Amino acid sequence: MSALLYRIGRFSFRARRLVLLSWVLLMVVLGIGAACLAAPSATTFNLPGTESQEAFDLLEERFSEVPLDGGSAQIVFTAENGTVNDPAQRRKITDVVQAAAGASEVAAVTGPFDNGLISPDQRIAVAEVTYAVSFETVRDSSRQELMDLVERSGSAELRVAVGGDVMELMPDVSKELIGLLIAAVVLVITLGSLAAAGMSLIAGVTGVMAGLLGILTATAFMDLGVTTPILALMLGLAVGIDYALFIVSRYTHELSRNPDPEDAIGRAVATAGSAVLFAGMTVVIALAGLSVVGIGLLTEMGLAAAVTVAIAVLVAITLLPALLGFAGRRVLRRGLRRQPAEGVTGATPGRFTLAPRWAALTTRRPVTTLIVALIGLGILALPALDLRLGVPDQGTYPEHTTQRQAYDAISAGFGPGFNGPLLVVVDLAGAQQPADTARRVHTELAGTEGVVMAAPPEFNPAGDTAIIGLVPRGGPDSEETEQLVQLLRGSVADTVGQFGARIAVTGTAAVIIDFSDRMAEALWTYLLVVIGLSFLLLMAVFRSLVVPLKATAGFLLSLGATFGVMVATFQWGWLEWLGIHTTDVVVSMLPIFIIGVVFGLAMDYEVFLVTRMREEYVHGASATSAIRTGFGHGARVVAAAAIIMVSVFAGFASGDASDIVQIGVALAAAVAVDAFVVRMTVVPAVLALVGDKAWWLPKWLDRILPDLDVEGRNIQGQPAPDTAAGEVSGSFVRSVEGSAR
Repeated sequence: MSALLYRIGRFSFRARRLVLLSWVLLMVVLGIGAACLAAPSATTFNLPGTESQEAFDLLEERFSEVPLDGGSAQIVFTAENGTVNDPAQRRKITDVVQAAAGASEVAAVTGPFDNGLISPDQRIAVAEVTYAVSFETVRDSSRQELMDLVERSGSAELRVAVGGDVMELMPDVSKELIGLLIAAVVLVITLGSLAAAGMSLIAGVTGVMAGLLGILTATAFMDLGVTTPILALMLGLAVGIDYALFIVSRYTHELSRNPDPEDAIGRAVATAGSAVLFAGMTVVIALAGLSVVGIGLLTEMGLAAAVTVAIAVLVAITLLPALLGFAGRRVLRRGLRRQPAEGVTGATPGRFTLAPRWAALTTRRPVTTLIVALIGLGILALPALDLRLGVPDQGTYPEHTTQRQAYDAISAGFGPGFNGPLLVVVDLAGAQQPADTARRVHTELAGTEGVVMAAPPEFNPAGDTAIIGLVPRGGPDSEETEQLVQLLRGSVADTVGQFGARIAVTGTAAVIIDFSDRMAEALWTYLLVVIGLSFLLLMAVFRSLVVPLKATAGFLLSLGATFGVMVATFQWGWLEWLGIHTTDVVVSMLPIFIIGVVFGLAMDYEVFLVTRMREEYVHGASATSAIRTGFGHGARVVAAAAIIMVSVFAGFASGDASDIVQIGVALAAAVAVDAFVVRMTVVPAVLALVGDKAWWLPKWLDRILPDLDVEGRNIQGQPAPDTAAGEVSGSFVRSVEGSAR
């Protein structure tokens, strides 16, 4: 593999104009495709094989004339003095309803005096707004128009707020620029050159832009959710910059002591590029493995992000060498540019000593290091015992927002269940008298324990299907509502079946239950597939059984700490002082998604660090010496790469959309814990305890596994001498010494 990458690096450097032109043409084609073919984001969420999905499918079939994806909003009126039926208040409410009916993209508005949504104490009333388009495609101007109407309609006597799905906070990536700025600063400090930092940023941004344009083009042929490109942007940008950093760092080291820049880039791509390639493969495997869950949303998110990561790898090993060819020796630190390559030894001896000292400490006292690290990780993981999964709603918004005020007013006036009603679809095709059967079903549902209100049945034109809305006593995420759903699907469904009808229960709480059940069913299959494939890949890369086992165990430690941070942040509110608000629950899809992404990112740093240690070992260094030397060469750049990733993910964590914020916090915490605690502390300590056995592989297995040659043994020609081993700052791996085995 290293020989092939060596040739790719040299070709890209030598034919840099052709390579650059090819990527420019590709970007133009993708840009045209995105501009001409991009379609609105999908608004449907499918859970095939679940009762919730069965109910939606029946609605689409029997109520085809009723649009199911139109956006909606609720205007909530609260009378501070008197009631909403007082003449003055009634006139104000009627005026607001009429004004809302004329707002942009609004299809219809039903006032509280028509729909009967007035609280028992007559202090709170709700008007229902229906839009002609789905909530995700409502224009910002239309949304703002309704919010402006509500804001100017309120008074001291009548408070007015607006909520509903149209008022959901959409993902905003503008704050991501903060993380990108921090990444640029880290690159300049690490590489010591604006040109080198610029090349890394250009490569990272190019890869993610190509991925995003491809995703937008793909929307013409498949339904993709609004969060899919956001997650592709998040992961693609982070890994793209990191991968470029490792190759540029290695190239600057090679160029500082090699008179032939073409050979230098070849060796950089052959060695650091090998680590990038296999690290990227583990991420792609983990992301693509999300498809085994069988949920369209997760599948599309995983595949889109996987394609973006794959493009980032291709950019790093093709476009980046071409860009470096244009930059010349400007990628070197200023003091090294004018010195002859043969005379440059790298950094000033002893300038950076923290990494070697840390490696020496962890390998000299491995047992103590492991005990301290494991205690710390255990403390971080403890809050995970209180993990609650759900779907954060507008009740978790900041208290000053109109969405939160509307949510709280509805809960106060009608009960918490009104914010998460259930919908029962009644199939009457087998009933001899559908209308009478529907009334019997309604009576049975209304008398069920935990149901506060059951709306009268609404029939389709054929009269063979009815829908009945239920308001549960508990909120959407409450245990009481979950028990109600189970009751409706169990004994109540059996009773209704005796009437000749069949019911299917859906709604917010029902979807959450079905989603959580599907996650639990798929979790072990997913772990087996992803960890199994990645284990085989790591075993082939490192020619070891211990290293893959250790890598997997380290991933589990990182995962536990990550979920502990999530609970402490979003359920316990420990980071509210940073403006990160509590949501009371963790997004139900997050665990399996984070498992896949964190596993891929964890293997990134495992590959980056341990390949350098193995390179030292296979060229004659003792086990402990190989750990210390390899760590000394790679730690500084790995630390910089981790800081970049944390900065990128933290940029998303500073947004407003709760699901994106939670993903950003989770990934930032996972990278920080995995890179600095697990990979840079636990890994060298474990390898020191195991010693030479860390690199043992049965001979029969060694013959079966392909020789991937990450160390670069098969590079053509003899490697240039390395006179500054252990002293070169910013290098990931030094050149290979000796000939191939």
